[in-house]
Amino acid sequence: MSMRTLVMAGTAIAVLAIGGTLAFAPWNAPSIAQTTISQLSVAPPADVVRAVPTSDGAVKLSYAPVVKTVSPSVVNVYATRIEQQSVSPFANDPFFSRFFGQRQFQSRPRRSQSLGSGVIVEAGGVILTNRHVIEGATDVRIALSDGREFAVDVVIEDAQTDLAVLRVQQAGDTEFPAITFANSDGLEVGDLVLAIGNPFGVGQTVTSGIVSALARTGVERSDYEFFIQTDAAINPGNSGGALVDMDGHLVGINTAIYSQSGGSVGIGFAIPANMARLVADAGVAGGEIVRPWFGAKMQAVNADIAASLGMAAPHGALITEVAPDGPAAQAGFVSGDVILSVDGLAVDDPSAFNFRLATRPIGQTTELARLRYGTTTNVIFTIQAAPVADETMIAQIDGDSRFAGTSVRQLDPALAELKGLPYDATGVIITDIAAGSPAQAMGLRVDDVIISLNDMAMNTAQAFADTASKRVRTWQIILQRDGRVTRSIVSG
Repeated sequence: MSMRTLVMAGTAIAVLAIGGTLAFAPWNAPSIAQTTISQLSVAPPADVVRAVPTSDGAVKLSYAPVVKTVSPSVVNVYATRIEQQSVSPFANDPFFSRFFGQRQFQSRPRRSQSLGSGVIVEAGGVILTNRHVIEGATDVRIALSDGREFAVDVVIEDAQTDLAVLRVQQAGDTEFPAITFANSDGLEVGDLVLAIGNPFGVGQTVTSGIVSALARTGVERSDYEFFIQTDAAINPGNSGGALVDMDGHLVGINTAIYSQSGGSVGIGFAIPANMARLVADAGVAGGEIVRPWFGAKMQAVNADIAASLGMAAPHGALITEVAPDGPAAQAGFVSGDVILSVDGLAVDDPSAFNFRLATRPIGQTTELARLRYGTTTNVIFTIQAAPVADETMIAQIDGDSRFAGTSVRQLDPALAELKGLPYDATGVIITDIAAGSPAQAMGLRVDDVIISLNDMAMNTAQAFADTASKRVRTWQIILQRDGRVTRSIVSG
């Protein structure tokens, strides 16, 4: 179970990532056949005709036509993990380890499963779900609403959006019922929506509600916080499931809930379809996600800042720093500018701006409303991708070296911004550490920034490769980790 605690009005409220929360050992796991909707629901009488109400005078209300259209596109996701479990509560006690031997307390693998939901987005067998549903899984399977099961490969795991793309391994000639995406920017508070998923593993379940709020932030730790809030009942196991409108189109991917008990209290959150489509398209194409880069750091406009700028109300994203020669600088943006909207869609804070920009295709032009010195102007901005590192900016250390197993990338402004570093930060950042390597044994970690080795500045990947490959008696390492610069000396 993934749980985060927020403080609202003095009350601690748990925020749950709702997929993968039902973990159980194999002996407790219900079979997939037991959790399909075909065995848990009763078909209505054939002579009953139901229709979605089109007027206030409609006598009989029913969402059945929408559900019949959409439910085949929603699948159950079963993720199997192999976890190491200690066989004794005394495993970490040095007294017992000394007298009985460490082997007596070695951890043993334990097989567990977690449940979630997914949405078919392409007829060839491409499924969209939450990343936390399948994170760390060694085997992932899906079950359709009619009970058919398929093994799937994980194509994309995107930590920045908490989304993942799966593809059926042996689809053959099977044509899967793909859902249609809606334009989530067209949603309004009060719109009717349906949530479809597999809560608590009971089988496919449909709940109804309305859009309670838009552009919610502070829900999960992701780079693109811009959630749809709904009061449609969402529970553990619903993660990755569909939030649909009355046209049967996907408006969001259910991902989190506010809860004190672990169950639904009428506050659920979904990733908007416009962001989900970006990840789904990359999964269908089989490639990586290419995101726009604006090249500026921002902060929210509070009441004091709004008053100083002559704004009637606090809203917008205030630019505090601009990357040298970045896209924002090239478009003429400077520190102190406030971005008010993107293509006419209001921007309330930096999270809203990042979301709006991220859903625009690379190369497309977009209109940004900019406030500068009390005057609002429209700026035509061309969406650009972050620069890609070439071979000279990447290094990998192998062979007989204390740094063997280390992969690094030279810092540039775009990467520095992504990692929360100053634009002028120098050094190389560790992108990967091989398991069991000398680098791992030395205590190096991914995202460590190596500033210098033996008093030599590591400003380039080549400088690091040349220096780290040498054999010396001792290494004097200056690195930055979690915002703190540390100096250490290790043997060569």
